[in-house]
Amino acid sequence: MSEEAASGGLTEYIQHHLTHNTVTLGGTGFHFDSWVVSLSLGLLFCFWFRSYARKATSGVPSKGQAFVELIIEFVDGQVKDVFHGDRRFIAPLALTIFMWVFFMNAMDLLPLDLINGAVKTVAGEETAHHTFFRAVPTADANTTFAMSITVFFLTIFYSIKAKGAGGFTKELFTAPFHSHGLVPKILLAPFNFFLNLVEYLSKPVSLAMRLFGNMYAGEIVFMLISGLMMSWLTFLPGVVFNTGWAIFHILIIGLQAFIFMVLTVVYIAMAHEHH
Repeated sequence: MSEEAASGGLTEYIQHHLTHNTVTLGGTGFHFDSWVVSLSLGLLFCFWFRSYARKATSGVPSKGQAFVELIIEFVDGQVKDVFHGDRRFIAPLALTIFMWVFFMNAMDLLPLDLINGAVKTVAGEETAHHTFFRAVPTADANTTFAMSITVFFLTIFYSIKAKGAGGFTKELFTAPFHSHGLVPKILLAPFNFFLNLVEYLSKPVSLAMRLFGNMYAGEIVFMLISGLMMSWLTFLPGVVFNTGWAIFHILIIGLQAFIFMVLTVVYIAMAHEHH
């Protein structure tokens, strides 16, 4: 446990690690730490896969190429099972989401005091105490909602593309409750529109909150377990519990990335369906 936790208590320690590095530009603030980490990890994914794509061979692949091909085949297989249309855009989108979310989730496995310890070594304890940096972008609701809202707009785009603007608008007011007469259609239109509105809006909210909730909770558990190390008497149990939770958390990291990817493909596939 860091000296900060030992001197200021667990509550102050958790509050410090839950504070974002916020930058204000033009009167609007944004979380610089979430932005720079997510951008860096996205570029890392692009450069990693691009490097193996450029030097890929049809002969015996290297271990790195085989691993990348395994991931691509896994994602493409999942997309093929869910989406039965043209996969030229959907499959790369699913691959990007899966790897990007996985990388962002994996930042939760870094030691909590890694960044603060580095700042303390370079600039001193006082600077480290006033330095805030959260390394897990998916534990930030802004990140998860930005991704889910993007998926929401993709869903609307593919709905209009598959059904046309007129068909999409008609479906909003005539489904899921169908009728054959003009008067019943007019009476049911508000109810159909309300249900469709709830369905469309609930998708990005649930998609964002599921990922955010799981990663935020995992981050809190790491901090609480680290509190066991505040005393030398509980140092060994703290190390054991922290290691156990980290091993279990690896499953959560991969599972949440997989769920976000699959639900994105499912929502886009549903956008192509007609009532």
